[in-house]
Amino acid sequence: MRERFWETKSLEELNDEEWEALCDGCAQCCRLRFRESDNDQVVTTTLVCAQLDLTTRRCTNYPKRHELVPDCVELTPETARSFDWLPETCAYRRVAEGRPLEDWHPLISGTSETVRRAGVSVSDQVISAANVHPDDIASNILKWV
Repeated sequence: MRERFWETKSLEELNDEEWEALCDGCAQCCRLRFRESDNDQVVTTTLVCAQLDLTTRRCTNYPKRHELVPDCVELTPETARSFDWLPETCAYRRVAEGRPLEDWHPLISGTSETVRRAGVSVSDQVISAANVHPDDIASNILKWV
C-alpha cells in the first residue's frame, strides 16, 4: 500500500486493500437507522447490527454480510458522497469531500485504539440488536434534547 494514498487518489481510484484500510473502524455505519415515512428523516438508534463484534467494532462475517443482513449499508464512492447521515468524522466522507483524515485515524496514528479514545466509535454507546426484541427497537431511537 502506498503511504498516504488517500491524499493522492479519489475514492474511485482506491484498490480493495486501500478501500478497506480507509475504514477507521468507528462502526457508526453499523448503527440501525430508519427513515421516517412521514418526513423522510433518518433516525438513529442505540442499536447496532447483530453481526458487529462490539469489542473489535468489526463485522463478524464481513464477506457474507449482505447475505446475512440484506439491508446492510454498502459504502461505495457514490454512497460516501450521498449518505448525509455518515458522521463528519467518517474517513470515506472526508476523502469524498476533499478533507484530510483526523489525527486519530488508524492510518495516521498507527493504532485503532485512537478511534475509541477520540470518542467517535460506537464503543460503550450501543447494544447489539441481537439482544433486543423486534418490538422494542423503537424504544431505542436516539432522541436529542
